[in-house]
Amino acid sequence: MAGIMVRLHDSSGRFKSAARTNNNGFANFGVSYKRSKVPIHSPGTYRFTVSIPPGWRTNSANEVQSQHFQPLAGSPTGLVSDAMLQPVGLFPIRRLSGRVADHVAATVSATRNGKVVAVHSLGDAADFRLDLPDDADAIDVAGRGVARRLALSPYPTDLGLLSPEIAVIANDAPLQTIGFDDVTTRGLRKVPSGYAGFTWFNLNAISRDYVNNAEGYVNGNVSGEHSCYTSSGHPAEFGSDMPFGFHSVVLAAASSKSEGEVALVESWLGDRLIASDAVTLSALTPVRYAPMLAQVTRVRFSTRHYWQLVLDDLVVTR
Repeated sequence: MAGIMVRLHDSSGRFKSAARTNNNGFANFGVSYKRSKVPIHSPGTYRFTVSIPPGWRTNSANEVQSQHFQPLAGSPTGLVSDAMLQPVGLFPIRRLSGRVADHVAATVSATRNGKVVAVHSLGDAADFRLDLPDDADAIDVAGRGVARRLALSPYPTDLGLLSPEIAVIANDAPLQTIGFDDVTTRGLRKVPSGYAGFTWFNLNAISRDYVNNAEGYVNGNVSGEHSCYTSSGHPAEFGSDMPFGFHSVVLAAASSKSEGEVALVESWLGDRLIASDAVTLSALTPVRYAPMLAQVTRVRFSTRHYWQLVLDDLVVTR
């Protein structure tokens, strides 16, 4: 993970420095026995503390670790520790969000291997945000005209608007996942019209390591080497003359500077707007937007403040 804050304290508890993890998940601190301005410059025990972001948990219980440094002549920095610090495991809380249309009664059941592990009632004409059990692998929405089933990913999920006026994809429909890894073998290329059978506008395929200090290109990449993004933060679209089903897509903010940016996803069938949903973005974890729309011809992505939006694992039906 990129962009996770790690803080360093000395043996007296004094704060020394802070660093964010790079694209490879490492937070680096300078060490030198001769240079007094680096964070670790004298022998002693130092404490490293990982800041767990809101909406995340650790599954390794080692977010605070200590390491003793001692002098060693001839070593690269003059100070050494006996062993490496251990990796820290983080995972996002399984959250489900969306909106319920007016005069709609619905419930969400979280299941594990087909067995119900939690049930939530959804309010009429209200936004909802639910924490699901960590071991849930699917959700079932029950309600007149809004019933649907969705296999869960490791990431938070936004269902958009639950409305009986919106036709959704059948549970047994065959799904096609577009991961953008075969657009190019290079670091960057505009997604060409015709790719995967769609027209594309203002979407670029980008390697996860193409940009430094842009955490969303790493953390929002769930398919392989490449995801895609909205060029210059301007609106982008994909579509087809023939109607298709828009099942889901993974979305993230490109940079921690835009944490909390809001994406607007608008889906059209010809000239008719089928769905319009606002999705809150993070650069630390993607959110899976899953409207499961049965028939659309065009999907438009934009952001409220023109920050770049990262997309991956676009799932459609034909």
